[in-house]
Amino acid sequence: MPPKLILSFDTSAAHCAVALVCGDEILGRQSESLLKGQAERLIPMLEEVLKGAGKSWGDLDLIAVGIGPGNFTGVRIAVSAARGLALSLNIPAVGVSAFEALAFGISGSVTIGRDARRGMIFLQSFEDGVAVGEPTMAKGVADPDVPIDPVRIAFCAAVKDIGAPPAPLYLRSADAALPSDPPPTILP
Repeated sequence: MPPKLILSFDTSAAHCAVALVCGDEILGRQSESLLKGQAERLIPMLEEVLKGAGKSWGDLDLIAVGIGPGNFTGVRIAVSAARGLALSLNIPAVGVSAFEALAFGISGSVTIGRDARRGMIFLQSFEDGVAVGEPTMAKGVADPDVPIDPVRIAFCAAVKDIGAPPAPLYLRSADAALPSDPPPTILP
């Protein structure tokens, strides 16, 4: 079986990062630091990487997406785009957590930490790249803007089982809340 052509991307931190991978070969990658605007940049960046590699949307075998944990809106942007692309292209999409991407290819025991804000970090332990238990939270500090390399997401997705569509990895509820005032009455 020939290697899969995988388009991967992540917008879970203050960045928009994309990569195109086939087997062990990186055909293209692009990353931009963005505090906002990932939704507007993501699809053009994907198109630029595809065009730069001489590939088209129809050539793709798999979509790989970073599912967090990370910025609430950024994670939702990437996961929504991945699900939409997978449906429209009739190919599978695989979600890869930031923990899985960072632990991929590391032998032995490792614990990955990601900034959770408010003096907390998200943690998950791995043994030879396989998760040992579920992610947790603890008091601590980590760099909030360390981007996840979409190449690592693609390599990890290539060996994952294809199951349910990707979904965000939420380890706590969002800071956003519904308004306490009732909505205005437009027509009586």
